[in-house]
Amino acid sequence: MLIPGIGPKLAKSISNQQVLHRADRELSFIDRNKVHVSYYLDKNYPGRLKNCEDSPILLYVSGDINLNHSRTISVVGTRNASNYGKGWVSSFLEEIKPYAPIVLSGLAYGIDICAHRESLKFNLPTGAVLAHGLDRIYPMAHKNVARQMMKEGGALITEFLSETQPDRENFPRRNRIVAGLSDAVLVVESDERGGAIITADLANSYHRDVFAVPGPIESSTSRGCNKLIKSNRASLIECAKDIEYIMGWEPLKESVQPVQQQTLFHLSPEEKSVVAILQKIGNSAVDQLVALAKMPAGQVNQVLLQLECSGVVRSLPGRQFSLK
Repeated sequence: MLIPGIGPKLAKSISNQQVLHRADRELSFIDRNKVHVSYYLDKNYPGRLKNCEDSPILLYVSGDINLNHSRTISVVGTRNASNYGKGWVSSFLEEIKPYAPIVLSGLAYGIDICAHRESLKFNLPTGAVLAHGLDRIYPMAHKNVARQMMKEGGALITEFLSETQPDRENFPRRNRIVAGLSDAVLVVESDERGGAIITADLANSYHRDVFAVPGPIESSTSRGCNKLIKSNRASLIECAKDIEYIMGWEPLKESVQPVQQQTLFHLSPEEKSVVAILQKIGNSAVDQLVALAKMPAGQVNQVLLQLECSGVVRSLPGRQFSLK
């Protein structure tokens, strides 16, 4: 009897227990290296990623990072970064520090590694999404940065088993996780084609905010960013204040005003649940509220509408909500 999706090769490997031996080897690797594994239905599976239709079934994380943090941005770009691009990344991450986001990228040469290094410099937790297993670092030149990231509250993230090579076809798959884990994707420098543009297009398909840094029209590494802006696939960004304006973020040092207790008294249990989440994490996207409140998306939208009509919450750009 044939089983859909199970071909002769896979059936043979199961029958001679190759799959079970491989599973034992992987479990041993996970245990030895203290890798955190999240299954799609687990409570700790990243809420943003769960709402993507092509999210991975399993996610492997080495390090200690909260992928359900209230603010997460991805910084991506060309491997052939210019001094202009690297300088902009450094200035931006220094400016964004009061907003306390997690910074994600792909550990590649150029803009990616610059984003990780500058995040470490400004004490921002940073995570690298890999296109291979956690038993190796690619490129090897960035091994020390990866180690420092994990020591300082960051992490290495992948959907691939150990022993998986950084094959070419893995990188577009990696890019969808970079986009899916983020509230916003920032493209700093890119030609018209490349991984950064793929990540931006994926972010748009996931209804994430996309930002692009404009550059000189004669520069090949500015063509992709300029085209994203011209085609309305990205907002032009110059500094961290643009993130504050479009995303509705505020520096975390500014306390959120408490909702009047008299108002809270009249809320339904579902409304109280959403208010409690907003009180705890501040501004939040709808998909994050869906994950944290454990309610269907339609119900969360209805609750937010009622709370907005009651003057309890306010709607912000980028499909974000906050308490008034």
